[in-house]
Amino acid sequence: MPEPLEGLRVVEFAIAIQGPLVGGFLADMGADVVKVEPPGGDPNRWHTGVNWTAPPETPGAQFLSVSHGKRSIALDVHTEIGREVLMRLVDRADVFVSNFREDSLERMGLGYDQLAERNERLVYGIANGFGHEGPDRNKRMTDQYAQVRSGIANMVGEPDTQPMIAGSVIGDTSGAMGLTLAIMTALAARELHGVGQKVRTSAYGVMVWMQAWELNHSSISGTLLSREGPHHPNVPGSAGTYVTADGGAFHVDIQGDQVWQEFCEFGGIPEIGADPRWDTSQKRSPLSDFRWVEQSKLLRPHMARAMKNRTTDEWEQFFDQRRDYIMYQRVFDYDDVMADPQALENGYIVEKDVPGVGKKPMAGNFAQFNKTPASAKPWFPELGQHTAEVMSELGFGEEQIAEVESQKNPRQPMSSRMRRDR
Repeated sequence: MPEPLEGLRVVEFAIAIQGPLVGGFLADMGADVVKVEPPGGDPNRWHTGVNWTAPPETPGAQFLSVSHGKRSIALDVHTEIGREVLMRLVDRADVFVSNFREDSLERMGLGYDQLAERNERLVYGIANGFGHEGPDRNKRMTDQYAQVRSGIANMVGEPDTQPMIAGSVIGDTSGAMGLTLAIMTALAARELHGVGQKVRTSAYGVMVWMQAWELNHSSISGTLLSREGPHHPNVPGSAGTYVTADGGAFHVDIQGDQVWQEFCEFGGIPEIGADPRWDTSQKRSPLSDFRWVEQSKLLRPHMARAMKNRTTDEWEQFFDQRRDYIMYQRVFDYDDVMADPQALENGYIVEKDVPGVGKKPMAGNFAQFNKTPASAKPWFPELGQHTAEVMSELGFGEEQIAEVESQKNPRQPMSSRMRRDR
């Protein structure tokens, strides 16, 4: 049975996360993704992060997270032979993916107009940090800068503390999802209308799009939402994250009136259960009658006091027995996620063989198809592992292959030219 994108050919000329994660998703969907790396490799290969204990032959987790299922070819695209290999790849490709700056790609002869002359059906997908127009179209960016510019960092944290970024690279990963969606839309448009085209997205733009409800609410109401700590800024009432007696935590919303009384009894605050200020769901979570908004916020410290009167296991059992009437979820750490039966059953976490380390639980894929099932690809390419294979497919001879392979220089520092181009 074929995979969803089996037969699709993708050329990835990208570094870090936002561009390569697009290729990683397409590869999981069955596309043939050729990752074009410089002779020293994508710097992602050597970025380890904190507390890294893996052996030297193990690529960094950032690289492993975005490069599964691809073929790697190591090229110096500034040489005649390197450029010719890349052009032949483009000639037969359906998709070209990059997160280098457009003017840099154009200087290298890899702009959209230059590649479309060779392959008019090409879908040319390019992402940058802040958008391809405007005064900051060429401003350098990494994930956190998209977060703070989009406004989301201003919504995270306690009201009386400084803004905070999320503890994951949601700017880069959401940017990758946005570019993937745009590329798939362009491929559908090619089937419908017979044209290839350039699609442009940015991490900043997708982060703004992700906050459409909150931004639009602020615009229409004329009142800016503000951060509310463990509570959503646009969800009034008692729903929020609360700490238990042994340091665990739940996000919880008590909806039914009878179960509210039971919650208060179990949590040791029966007097609050009888308090007429909060004796109905509408008073506790005023989603339509906003007379109760400020009053409902006064319930939060009482909820917090109740939750601290019982352990995590006690609350888990209490909530499980009333799951039809209570919205709840224990706050997971990464160990919890990697062992979660729900994640394992759905393929969100899968076991992969990591070079130098062995089998480990790794992030899988979120998309499932009943007639063309995809699979989370288990392997990660070594630098230039497929150079000879890909060049042979493109019609190059042994001498040309040897010339390109001789240029490979693993762990060579990223050139200043490539740093400027991103």
